[in-house]
Amino acid sequence: MVDPVGGAAAYEGLPAPTAILITYGHGDHFDVPTLEAIASNAPIITNTDVFGKLPKDLKAQAKALANGEDDSLNSIAISAIPMHNITADRVNYHPVGVGNGYLIILGDKVVYVAGDTEPIPKMLALMGIAVTFLSMNLPYTMTPEQALEAINTFRPAVVYSYHYNVK
Repeated sequence: MVDPVGGAAAYEGLPAPTAILITYGHGDHFDVPTLEAIASNAPIITNTDVFGKLPKDLKAQAKALANGEDDSLNSIAISAIPMHNITADRVNYHPVGVGNGYLIILGDKVVYVAGDTEPIPKMLALMGIAVTFLSMNLPYTMTPEQALEAINTFRPAVVYSYHYNVK
């Protein structure tokens, strides 16, 4: 699971997670009560900011990765890559070096979960992405035009838009 929030009821009837990735410390990505309800013994990878906010029992099953660091979860390779804003009036929402996007390597396929970001150079330089999840949630993440720029630049095979505001 990535960024599970919403309380235990939101996950009733679903299999327990075998691993959890957390991209950022905002409440729409990180919720301690939800984690306590669903995490059981699932390993957690997160950024250093969120790691510092985890209660002792969750911290024991968690690992913090900074941008550029690699690890694995259940033998699946994970790379933490930057996620942040670049537009002048949005940089305060997601500053450089705090949150993580994740590259998840499944055999010869790479899944990219962007997190709350805009089209930053590290994203635009990606290659060989099988599936990507791009967030569009103004004013916090990408505009539709920025998402299109990203897609047309690093050309993932499959794109899912998530974390968007439909108002």
